[in-house]
Amino acid sequence: MQSDTGAKHFKNLSDRADWRWQMKHRIRTVGELRDLIDLTPEEEAGIRTSAGVFRWGITPYYASLMDRSDPQCPVRRQVIPHIDEMEDDIDLMAADPLEEEAHSPVKNLIHNYEDRVAICVSSECAANCRFCLRKRMTGSGVSSLKRKDFQPILDYLSFHTEIRDVLLTGGDPLSLDDDHLAWLLMKIRAIPHIDIIRIGSRYPVLNPFRITPGLCNMLAGHHPVWFNTHFNHPKEITPQSARALDLLSRAGIPLGNQTVLLKGINDNSHTLRELFHKLVTYRVRPYYLYQAQLLGGTRHFRTTIEHGMQLMESLRGTLSGFAIPLYVLDTPYGKVPLTPSGFRGRSGDYVTVQSYRRHIWKEYNPLPGKKG
Repeated sequence: MQSDTGAKHFKNLSDRADWRWQMKHRIRTVGELRDLIDLTPEEEAGIRTSAGVFRWGITPYYASLMDRSDPQCPVRRQVIPHIDEMEDDIDLMAADPLEEEAHSPVKNLIHNYEDRVAICVSSECAANCRFCLRKRMTGSGVSSLKRKDFQPILDYLSFHTEIRDVLLTGGDPLSLDDDHLAWLLMKIRAIPHIDIIRIGSRYPVLNPFRITPGLCNMLAGHHPVWFNTHFNHPKEITPQSARALDLLSRAGIPLGNQTVLLKGINDNSHTLRELFHKLVTYRVRPYYLYQAQLLGGTRHFRTTIEHGMQLMESLRGTLSGFAIPLYVLDTPYGKVPLTPSGFRGRSGDYVTVQSYRRHIWKEYNPLPGKKG
């Protein structure tokens, strides 16, 4: 007799379109995975040897997108541990590459830019992505912050009048239930100098059933609210995720997407072009393409920055400008753009630029003080 978390249930989600059921039945054992895919020895070894370093778990919905027989499947590679994680070039426990803790004047608040902050409202996620920036937090045993835990954060926001923009992140802020999230949004919105609230969530990708009409109506009551999600591959754009995006956009919520450049998953121009084109058809603007962080256990995901710049160059002229994200490296000092520039230099009163077709153009552009 097959268990309630057997493969037939993962493939038929029509009666399991409930986000809490998805969270409760996340796959966490080798036996459950074997019901779904043909596990490789490298994956089994990765699960065994990474235990105690970084936990793993996958929603049934996201697991249903995995290819059973292909170990290079871009979905399964993002969430199933692999032995390569344990063969890295840096300390596996080097867990804070952006020095976020050094920029945390109040616990769970990151103040790295003068006019904006990030609040880590939960350590819980719908799945444990193997390239996660905040491995040190997710699965730490501390789930969503209680209301009393937010008071020092709210006090800090009220005191620092230079803060105009607040990002709710995590973990994943949509791990909070609607009532808890509505309370937090109300408290932040009551602070006069805060103009913008942003939410960063991967639930539309990993557990799209979390996006309900009730949630969207609640968010719409706290505008302006912006929403950034995190699709890495076209395979993640499904009818279920498309419905989630549509609900959000119809609630008047501007949508952006942040993709991580991942070797063997999306590090080719065809995949990125298809992903970014699909996103804009669902009214999601590609916002950032991140260089994968220098984080323990991620060497097999990291490309060279030169390769990333070449990919960005290959997209020029093949997509509308608003469909091309900014390629960035996140550092402890902020995000650094890595997009190649068409600017090729100056000679006297002229600058030389190069088009996406490699055509050279000289533009008259005299220096200050020069007469035309």
